[in-house]
Amino acid sequence: MKKVSDVNFAKGNGLLPVIAQDFETGEVLMLAYMNQLAWDKTLETGKVHYWSRSREKLWLKGETSGHVQLLREAYVDCDLDTILVKVEQLGGAACHTGFRSCFFQKVEGQDLVAQGRPVFDPQEVYGSQEK
Repeated sequence: MKKVSDVNFAKGNGLLPVIAQDFETGEVLMLAYMNQLAWDKTLETGKVHYWSRSREKLWLKGETSGHVQLLREAYVDCDLDTILVKVEQLGGAACHTGFRSCFFQKVEGQDLVAQGRPVFDPQEVYGSQEK
């Protein structure tokens, strides 16, 4: 039987892709990355942590916005190099742009068309739209 410790972070040069999915609806909320530290902190605390590639640091999802992701279930793919977390998304939005999901732009011909409306104003929460 495989173990949690068998997740192969070396395969992704220390970072593995993580898909965050709403636990109740199945909606895909975002894709981010975890390193070993983020994985361990997620399993230890029950709050989803990622590795911020842009800031090069551990990132508790929602640490600034309050839109924390509570871990409900975690899955690892057959190759032990991709993680799926099923979460309870607090605050109604996973995306730093204010939309519920990071996947709010639908491809229509050559255009990307926003679907729905933002749940919050990023200027109010972050002061800017920077990650």
